[in-house]
Amino acid sequence: MARTGVLGYGGGPSVIPLIRHDAVKRYQWLSDEEFGEILALANALPGPIATKMAAYLGYKHRGTWGAVYSVVMHIFPSVLAMLLLLSAVNFLAGSRVVQGMIAGVSPVIAVMLGGMAYEFAKKGIKGLGITAGILFMLLALLLLEVFQVHPALVIVLFLGYGAVHYRAVARLRRKRKQDQEGGSP
Repeated sequence: MARTGVLGYGGGPSVIPLIRHDAVKRYQWLSDEEFGEILALANALPGPIATKMAAYLGYKHRGTWGAVYSVVMHIFPSVLAMLLLLSAVNFLAGSRVVQGMIAGVSPVIAVMLGGMAYEFAKKGIKGLGITAGILFMLLALLLLEVFQVHPALVIVLFLGYGAVHYRAVARLRRKRKQDQEGGSP
């Protein structure tokens, strides 16, 4: 798993062929069919695919401690690289060159976040209508900035509203359809 952690650049989908090669071809821990089933299960669960695959392989061969060891060995190269890079950034933070680079990147990040917010707002208005969309945006702003409600709570609140709204709209559409079918000769 340490090897897949080092060589697997680009996230889970790029690591899966490496894990498959080691688990199925090289060490013959799994058959191709079992690997496919485990991959499907890993895709269905939340979180990084490669880490779940590593945990399964470790658990299958060495139990709970095998799962822990396998996951640690898989993520250790990335953790080590992040610590080294963070140390380098902290060491160079006082450098005028690094400060200039950060200052140059900040506006780009602001524009990207603004673009993302615009896309979300556009989808919200399209789904709810302009009046409700603007009202919900203002409500979210009020909750977050004026009342200092934690963002996770605001998200849960709006998810709850969305679930209720979705069910109500679906119920209304079913009723209209039944009325139309019942009213026609």
